[in-house]
Amino acid sequence: MSAHSIAEPAVDIAAAKPVRRPWIWATGVVVVVLCAQIVQLLVTNPNFEWPVVAAHLLDPSILRGVYNTCILTVWGMLLGIVLGGVLALLKMSDSRLLRSIASGYIWVFRGTPELVQLIFWFNIGLVLPQIGLGIPFGPLLISAEANDVITPIVAAVIGLGFHEAAYQAEIYRAGFLSVPNGPLEAARSLGMNPVAVFFRVRLPLAARFIVPPMFNQVIGMTKGTSLVSVIGGSELLFSVQEIYNETFQTIPLLIVACIWYLVITSVLNVCQHFIERHYGRSSRPIAATRTAVPNAPAATRGDDDE
Repeated sequence: MSAHSIAEPAVDIAAAKPVRRPWIWATGVVVVVLCAQIVQLLVTNPNFEWPVVAAHLLDPSILRGVYNTCILTVWGMLLGIVLGGVLALLKMSDSRLLRSIASGYIWVFRGTPELVQLIFWFNIGLVLPQIGLGIPFGPLLISAEANDVITPIVAAVIGLGFHEAAYQAEIYRAGFLSVPNGPLEAARSLGMNPVAVFFRVRLPLAARFIVPPMFNQVIGMTKGTSLVSVIGGSELLFSVQEIYNETFQTIPLLIVACIWYLVITSVLNVCQHFIERHYGRSSRPIAATRTAVPNAPAATRGDDDE
């Protein structure tokens, strides 16, 4: 007796019912109740001092701190991206010496706290009273006092940038290693030199894997600039601290800082969404893109339709 001769019971798909999951409803009720309690606390508790928050939200010193936070993020990320790219290339080179240098840098700067690095660069004058350029093992041609050059903002950019470079190097390296060898070998077979292969083939293909985590680091650095307040850098948190040290309105001023951090990171999240969507287009299924081409021919179904 063949397997096909056994009658199988008919299944009415229209009568199928979804599986009940009461624990999902219970969890949802608990979350809604907790959110309602938090909202009630925020609205009814006078200690939050919402009028004070509204009064200081657009304070000139606060806006100056927001501007400095954005500047620190931009310059720190630029330094981290450039130096991180160089470190990634060194770590992927054929020279054991260059790989060791890059690995040592990443080991030190990724393995020590960012706050410690900021304090170190701010106090670099204790180690090098003078900073300058000159002949190796010879006299200095240009020199200046370290305390005059390494201001809190300069120390912040150096500390944030050097720390970020260690992470960017690993992001670059992971993106470069994700590129398959096929396109690279095809470019070499066409006679392209290594520099052209890197900039015209490898880097564009790796961008889809590099840009999203890089943007996550941008958001992380924006919040990490709050550490600069420890060395006296005039960023957002430092501006807030200056005000509440005089008015003793700590909580409402911290709420002002949180609101501005949320505004900045929300803008960055929107930019990240569009960038990820741009670089993710190449990974979408072909069937999903056929809807944009109404006159595209239908796919052949094989010999069974003939």
